Amino acid sequence: MKPPNDRGAGKPGGGRNAGPPRDRQGGPRGPGHGATVQGNRAQGARPAAPQGDAAGHDNRLRLAARPQEPRPHEPRRAEAPAPRNQTAAPRASRAPDPRADFGHHGGPPDRRGGDAPKGSIWLYGIHAVAAALANPARRLRRLLLSEEAEAAVLAQFPQPWPMQPERTDRARLEHILGRDAVHQGAALMTDPLTPPPLAQVLERPGPVLVLDQVTDPRNVGAILRSAAAFGAAAVITQERNAPDETGALAKAASGAMEKVPLFKAVNISRTLVALKAAGLWCVGLDASGIALSGPGLADRRIALVLGAEGEGLRRLTRETCDVIAGLSVPQGHASAMESLNVSAAAAIALYEIQRKA
Repeated sequence: MKPPNDRGAGKPGGGRNAGPPRDRQGGPRGPGHGATVQGNRAQGARPAAPQGDAAGHDNRLRLAARPQEPRPHEPRRAEAPAPRNQTAAPRASRAPDPRADFGHHGGPPDRRGGDAPKGSIWLYGIHAVAAALANPARRLRRLLLSEEAEAAVLAQFPQPWPMQPERTDRARLEHILGRDAVHQGAALMTDPLTPPPLAQVLERPGPVLVLDQVTDPRNVGAILRSAAAFGAAAVITQERNAPDETGALAKAASGAMEKVPLFKAVNISRTLVALKAAGLWCVGLDASGIALSGPGLADRRIALVLGAEGEGLRRLTRETCDVIAGLSVPQGHASAMESLNVSAAAAIALYEIQRKA
């Protein structure tokens, strides 16, 4: 058989004059060895790479692990032929199936918070898990707690709980949630919340926060936490350019996700028009506006509109607002900043709105 002309870069032993086939003295190859080894074995040349099999492995790995060819005077040992397109070495390096940890809830990794089935998320952190357990609107699927975390959750939400916890350890939680998740030994698999109708929420007192393409889940979570602290009725985000309900968002909200409804609007400008029709005064927060004054807004119910990190309010959103106002930041000292983080600005603005005198 004429050896193939393998001229791939970095493949020693390639070329038209690379030498005779390796098994010339050993007779014809057995079944399953459908590739020709090129190169001079005495010079240590490696075989050229053939086509890989269906599992992504190199067929020539089988040839490299093949026992040394017997000498002419030695009897050849009877060997079972290797199946076609399979390597002789066992695949011991294959990663374990992550579904083994979750039974019928297993699935591919999901960035919503670890390995969760489609439509479910992992919440983590003591406050987030305890608040979710106490929320009757939550559909709970699985609760994982370390020994220390179980005592901490019990202190915030006494038993009986709506479901029994499974004892776990840090290594298992890191495998599920990732090493960066600050889980505090507590994780809860649950379905996302379904918010009530906006008209029903607007019957509650308090301001409404509208987030115009705020994309960082930690910022949205921190805004939810401030909204709960200052008695806001709801937080509205855009449907497309805003984070979904995730473990990171719930951790930053520290339980506020269970107390303040989080809505998603298709169009922010049309949502502001609807809020105006419901009697709210839309105040866009921007440093270029007039100074935000709580006493000046004491007789109005406010919809506070905050723009994206860096870009601020979009043009159409700005034009739809009733007024543009900014926070009074002291000037004249070297450490003055031009702007604040959107979650910090939301907390200060909510405090100012609540200040009646």
